[in-house]
Amino acid sequence: MRRRDLLTASAALAAVPVVGGEAVAAPGRPQGRRVRTGFEELRDGGYRTLAGQRVGVVSNPTGVDAELGHVVDAMAASEVVDLVAVFGPEHGFRGTSQAGEGEDFFTDAKTGLPVYNAYNSATTMASLFRELRLDTVVFDIQEIGARFYTYIWTMYLALEAAAELGLRFVVLDRPNVLSAEDAHGPVLHPENASFVGLKPIAQQYGMTMGELAGLFNAVFVPEATGGRRAELHVERMTGWKRRMRFAETGLPWVPPSPNMPTVATAEAYVGTCWFEASALSEGRGTTMPFQLMGAPGIDHRWQEALNALGLPGVRFREAYFNPTFSKWAGKTCGGVELQVTDAEQFDPIRTALSMLREQRRLFPEHGWRSQDGGSAYWLDKLSGNRAVRRAIEAGASVDDVVGLWQDDLAAFRAVRGRHLLYR
Repeated sequence: MRRRDLLTASAALAAVPVVGGEAVAAPGRPQGRRVRTGFEELRDGGYRTLAGQRVGVVSNPTGVDAELGHVVDAMAASEVVDLVAVFGPEHGFRGTSQAGEGEDFFTDAKTGLPVYNAYNSATTMASLFRELRLDTVVFDIQEIGARFYTYIWTMYLALEAAAELGLRFVVLDRPNVLSAEDAHGPVLHPENASFVGLKPIAQQYGMTMGELAGLFNAVFVPEATGGRRAELHVERMTGWKRRMRFAETGLPWVPPSPNMPTVATAEAYVGTCWFEASALSEGRGTTMPFQLMGAPGIDHRWQEALNALGLPGVRFREAYFNPTFSKWAGKTCGGVELQVTDAEQFDPIRTALSMLREQRRLFPEHGWRSQDGGSAYWLDKLSGNRAVRRAIEAGASVDDVVGLWQDDLAAFRAVRGRHLLYR
């Protein structure tokens, strides 16, 4: 039996579990599903978009269908797709690496495909695409809608490499985990560019990956390639609405990174990731990253002050925890647990801003974390706007800080509106 025939048979058997000689529904399969992903549309269309091309796929553990079968396994088993390589972003194709790391090269035991580390290097991607003689690069990763979540920048660099080499770039679209009705938060200023924000987009950009790829390809890729663009194709979802939150899509949740275990984490992260820039633990090394924040010496006063603000859609619990790794590992931290009570009302960026202001007022001994041990503040990279940190330091009100980015945000919203695929 040829390898592809074997893979096809294996995939079919895995998709139909048998108990007592009778086929049963696959465990965890969503019922009454409303949204079909770009991959499912591609697959059920017979992979026509990829026929006759040498294909490389950029993906990670989130690249699954509704039955949790991985898109790489499905494509490798197809007689239509000539899949020759896989590329992993931050945390790797298998998702085994922690923050700021990729996975070293390996050969996938299931498909026999080579798997390359594509984290944070346009040069590496371009050289690999050329060496492998690719015709088309496919991107399929579940993003969460935050500018500093690095998968969007892996997509950008892959788009840039595809434009340089004259390759097709196919995005298999997936829902934005958060509501994507609008964009929110500060827009990156170019002097603060890093791999947690390469280009001037809003912190909560309110787009799907396919929409964001269109914006990148039209606006930013030509700036880096002397006017060239990739031949971009977005395989659209069906059944998705801009107001939908992930729980409404009917799709299975796969943690997109080791410290993003739940949808609730993602809802908070787009704001509370700012605590990476503080001396407080942001909950890494606990079971509730980005929902637990604290440090030694912080006590009940922070929780009481935050609940007294009456912030919409959120409540805070006095919490104590001991991180197993990252900041304050092995130390007992006092702080708060953030719980979203109404996702429609919850404003993660204003909430995080309020949390930082109250923490600095009550516990000023816990300051900022620098990027390099010196004066390069990590908050400037995460917020994208140095004025945000300076205003917080000066004790400005939440409304005054939010007012700092409104002109930038209005300009971004105008650009964003030209690239929306779903109305």
